[in-house]
Amino acid sequence: MVCAICGRESVEAFKFCPECGAAAGAATPARESRRVVTIIFCDLTGSTALGDRTDPEALRATMRGYYDEMRTILERHGGTVEKFVGDAVMAVFGVPVAREDDALRAVRAAWEMRSAVARLGLQARIGVNTGEVVAGEGDTLVTGDAVNVAARLEQAAEPGEVLIAAATRSLVRDAVTTRPREVTAKGKPQPIAAFELVDLDPTASGVARRLDTPLVGRARELAQLRQAYQSSAREQSCHLFTLLGTAGVGKSRLVAELLEDLDATIARGRCLDYGEGITFWPVIEALKQLGAHEAVDAIASGSARSNELFLTIRNAFEDAARQRPLVVVFDDIHWGEPTFLDLLDHITDLSRGAPILLLCIARPELLDDRPGWGGGKLNATTTLLQPLSADESSALLDALDDADVSDELRARILKSAEGNPLFVEEMLALARDGGDIHAPSTIHALLQARLDRLGAAERGVIERGSVEGQIFHRGAVQELGNGAAPNLDSDLVGLVRKELIRPERGMLPGDDAYRFRHLLIRDVAYDGLPKEVRADLHVRFAEWLEGHADLVEIDEIVGYHLEQAGRYRRELGRPDPALELRCASLLATAGNKAAGRGDLPAADNLLARALALMPPDDPGRRRVLLERIAALETTGDAEEIFVMAAELEASGSADTRMHGKVTRLQLGVRLDPASVFDEVESAANEALEVFSALSDHHGVARAWYLLFWFNWLQSRSRPALDALEHAIKHAERAGSHALAASASTYLIGPLVNGPVGPSELQAHIERLRAAGGPLATSSALRLEAHLARLEGRLDDAVRLNEEADAIDVELGRGVSLVIMRQWNAEVFILQGRLDETISIFRESVGELEAMGETSFLSTSLIRLAHVLYLRGEPEEAERLAIEGEAMGASEDVINFAWGRALRAMVLADRGEFEEAESLARQAESYAYKTDFSWAHAAAHETLAQVLASGGRADEARRERERVIEIYESYGNAFEADRARALLVEL
Repeated sequence: MVCAICGRESVEAFKFCPECGAAAGAATPARESRRVVTIIFCDLTGSTALGDRTDPEALRATMRGYYDEMRTILERHGGTVEKFVGDAVMAVFGVPVAREDDALRAVRAAWEMRSAVARLGLQARIGVNTGEVVAGEGDTLVTGDAVNVAARLEQAAEPGEVLIAAATRSLVRDAVTTRPREVTAKGKPQPIAAFELVDLDPTASGVARRLDTPLVGRARELAQLRQAYQSSAREQSCHLFTLLGTAGVGKSRLVAELLEDLDATIARGRCLDYGEGITFWPVIEALKQLGAHEAVDAIASGSARSNELFLTIRNAFEDAARQRPLVVVFDDIHWGEPTFLDLLDHITDLSRGAPILLLCIARPELLDDRPGWGGGKLNATTTLLQPLSADESSALLDALDDADVSDELRARILKSAEGNPLFVEEMLALARDGGDIHAPSTIHALLQARLDRLGAAERGVIERGSVEGQIFHRGAVQELGNGAAPNLDSDLVGLVRKELIRPERGMLPGDDAYRFRHLLIRDVAYDGLPKEVRADLHVRFAEWLEGHADLVEIDEIVGYHLEQAGRYRRELGRPDPALELRCASLLATAGNKAAGRGDLPAADNLLARALALMPPDDPGRRRVLLERIAALETTGDAEEIFVMAAELEASGSADTRMHGKVTRLQLGVRLDPASVFDEVESAANEALEVFSALSDHHGVARAWYLLFWFNWLQSRSRPALDALEHAIKHAERAGSHALAASASTYLIGPLVNGPVGPSELQAHIERLRAAGGPLATSSALRLEAHLARLEGRLDDAVRLNEEADAIDVELGRGVSLVIMRQWNAEVFILQGRLDETISIFRESVGELEAMGETSFLSTSLIRLAHVLYLRGEPEEAERLAIEGEAMGASEDVINFAWGRALRAMVLADRGEFEEAESLARQAESYAYKTDFSWAHAAAHETLAQVLASGGRADEARRERERVIEIYESYGNAFEADRARALLVEL
């Protein structure tokens, strides 16, 4: 049986726990759990030869001594001996109850075993490893690869040598001296990183706490401590100050700051959580530092009665304090024995005429054993050290971060640490070493030990809550416990008091909610559940959650929990296809809803997860493939789209193959127009005919979408706009939010470039605003920015485009974001901000090259060339213009209009007027192959500039008059005014 209060194992015949005295009714059978433990393997060497030359009775006595000595050492350090096999012993540290220093205990035990074996005239090899295992029921205490690694280390060790694994060393690094070793182990594809244990400091912590980090956000608590010391010194009295706080919250660092500038005698002692004769251990430490040897001898003799001993110790402290104010720091008093705590009460109550500050550091668990600690004393203060605020945590990270951690990693560290300075330090160290942000081994050990100290009821509550997530609801915990939680509310209050959870506003009306104090606490609690149990709890939670139909995004949340259940069952070799299909349906529905609100990255994520759960022959797979393709089209993942298009084209269904072909051609138009252009129009028309006959609105929408790209490549905005509107209409009829959203993304291109006046633009803006959602909002902002530009409100245009940029960045819109970012570059040209414009275009060119987007890339190169020309770099501008024209498809006529216009101006500046005029007239011819009104105006302006440079002012004047006429006809008042100014100048 395992005691639910303290975790001590006992036999069923016991009526009370031999450790804490709890009634046997509070004990529960041991259950399986996943946990991180430290394993020791020790095996004698040369035992066969020893048997050959030793009398059997003598050998028996020697081996009995060996077994007894090894068991004594292991159990004294807190280990559990799993088995003796021949002359080998295996022990585990961390079961049935974990302690935060299990790895250090194990290494200390191994070091002591090495010496003990030598004293017995024997030699042994010892291996120590830390890792995750399954522990609990059955004859075997723990199982897992961590056990195998410990055995391999033992086998690789030399006689008299202790090898420890890298995972163990990271937990004991500040207490040991090691030499690196590499162990080639049978069955392991890679060598095991190991370390030979060279020396060990028995008094050192495994991982030393840094006391040199900046003190952040503790001004109030530091002032309280200083005030307590000053009162004690002024009044010549004893003051008990207890500083409570969870592990790593900064208690030791705060005390170090206090002690740094005190004019006082300082003595320190630390309570141990295991060992023999530890009641007065911290007092002896302090007395030795004070030179109070008589008091130490009195304790050591054990002959004095407790009241006499208390008086002796109190007198020793008072004698020291009368010479100089005394501060005695007792650390970890939550591990203190009751008699030790009684001693502190005695000194606080009875000491007189001497300035003594008893500064006690403890975790909140102290109040579980001594709920009245410090109560009723006028000379006692107890304060709880809270986690740092978000700003304080950020300031601490600024002070610690000398490795330029990325903004993303920084945000994850701050979110996971939730104000715990130790967590910030350890996760930053992990990030510097290239690790992912999770609970580092030091923190995992600490939190696992905290959870193992909970009673069975509280542990069950926190485990069931972890299944829901960082925020969990009381009702869910009740449900997952099958209603068998009669003291649930008191258990929750207990967990709040222990600083493991805190009340939180819930998502479900009428239900209380709680948040884990740290995400890492949730992770450790969850990781301790066996996968079979996790799978069952996830299914039950999903079924409970389905009763809350009013919950926003319920499909996504329920789908997630079923997905987790399915994954664990598959990992355990018991896949549940029916469960996975149910989950896929929910995720696909959630993905379509995400697309409906314009969140295409979320839609892609959900739909990809749905596809991963659907078998290739599932009849619903095609629809999900098409939805995901639509969601991906704005994020730029072309390779993934090609893979899905190939799957569609490999189908045995003709209409499914047609969907694949349309998808492939559409992507081809964007990436490599020349390779597919000849077949695009006929394929789109064929698809329209096929899908219309089948009343397949999704297919019809895709065919129209392909026709949009066919027309847009040729800069025919009106046909492109008509095709888009058809595509959107049929996508909405098909219920394909992703396709409708993807198609809507491109509406603004034809609207801004085509022969569209302000009134038509305003109508589209109102329609987009009414539609709502981030994508529609972004498009509306772009059109409003365009209207502001037409009216000459350039600062407003920049602001509106920046608002749209922020939305597009959040949506992860890929190639669309790259192109849209250029809109402000065009406004910057009008403001004369050429350097900023060039920077934007160069960045866009680099990103488009990385994406393989040649169609947009060719245009961006020519626009970059135009700005370089304006900045006085004609040769580079001419080179890029030629490169852009060569890169674009022959049908992409706007590139030739822009490129030749730019080259014409460069030639005119050189005085090559005849060739310049030829290029300018070619540019005009190409411009009129489009219906881009501003392209027509730009072509006439280029020709006017060339003609004026050649001294043909009358012809240039007519061209500029045409420019004004074009701009005015489409409401571009700002550009029309600029053209008038040039006309006056001419």
